[in-house]
Amino acid sequence: MTTIQALPRRRFHRSTVRRLGPAFVAAIAYVDPGNLVTNVTAGARHGTALLWVVVLATAVAGPIQYLAAKLGATNGKTLPQLVADRCTTRWRLAYWAQAEIVSIATDIAEVIGAAVAMYLLAGIPLPVGGLIAALVGNGLLAAGDRYGERFLQGVSVASLALIAGAFALCLTFSPPTAHELGTGLLPTLPGDGALLLAAGIVGATIMPHAIHVHSALARGHKRLDAHRADVFIAMVFAGGTNAAMLVVGAGALRDLDGDDFAGIAAGLADRVGGAAQTAFLLALLVSGLTSTAVGTQAGSVVMGGLLRRELPRSVRRCATVLPAVALLSSGASPVMMLILSQVALAIGLPLVLAPLALLTSSRRVMGPQANTLPVKIALAAVITAVITLDAALLADQFMP
Repeated sequence: MTTIQALPRRRFHRSTVRRLGPAFVAAIAYVDPGNLVTNVTAGARHGTALLWVVVLATAVAGPIQYLAAKLGATNGKTLPQLVADRCTTRWRLAYWAQAEIVSIATDIAEVIGAAVAMYLLAGIPLPVGGLIAALVGNGLLAAGDRYGERFLQGVSVASLALIAGAFALCLTFSPPTAHELGTGLLPTLPGDGALLLAAGIVGATIMPHAIHVHSALARGHKRLDAHRADVFIAMVFAGGTNAAMLVVGAGALRDLDGDDFAGIAAGLADRVGGAAQTAFLLALLVSGLTSTAVGTQAGSVVMGGLLRRELPRSVRRCATVLPAVALLSSGASPVMMLILSQVALAIGLPLVLAPLALLTSSRRVMGPQANTLPVKIALAAVITAVITLDAALLADQFMP
């Protein structure tokens, strides 16, 4: 009797494991250069005071990613496609324009991060590094087209493991105390730019393009229990890695007098050691190179769904690489550019959360899988909180 009962359970576990992957592809967006810089900078400037923002944003991002997966799995359509089906031409074009701006901001951050890592590791000029990052991203997607979705999923899992391992290594050199971790979980905004960084952390964690691409990746995978397991495991890895980034900044780089990648890398070398510096730069490089592929894929999902047409990847990459190369050549601080790009994601976030909430709550769209009343209330609270954060940030930045 025990054997008969255990067999379905073992089959369920094997089936679930085989379906793991779509959330890990989306989760690469959660550990891209924007996350890395925003979290490390938050730790260096404010210690662990903003750790609660990372934890809370990750706790919210998990259910949001599951809803995106459930939407695609239930309907066989992406979020942009479902939005386009319900909008007039004018609103559809307007929605595409803002989604495209957000996608470009994401891609710029990823290209800049990879280019800076190549410069610091091998002396490759920043504009050339940006072009290399774009080519690698296109190459990964081409390989995914040839070898199937499991290839890109495998690359994403391996990349996430490498990035997490790099920051785990940095933590071993400068581990936090229990008191630091405990106080970091108490909600507070210490001032002096903390609101800007908090918004950046939210935008870097609950990313609009990750929601779009996850709704596309989930199509064809109908098992919602597998999606729940996939999202949970991916969010544990991504959330833990983001927390480690902030804690490394709080421990090894606290009050560091530097506002660029070279200063961060030099600070790690001086205070922790060359191994930590190399681990940091490799994590930055891998996160930038792999996340460019996800960013390009998300842009294709947005354009294909809302404009019902697609451009060649080379054309799409030019739309993001050229601004990134221009910014890299301008002499502006890459750290500040990345932080501001994540703030732009936070400002655009309500425009993807609202349609996601409406669509997944509609019985006409979702049938019996429509959101329950508690989920609807929770989504309304999340959207309200994000809008409030955005309004507070804009008031703080632009009002005297």
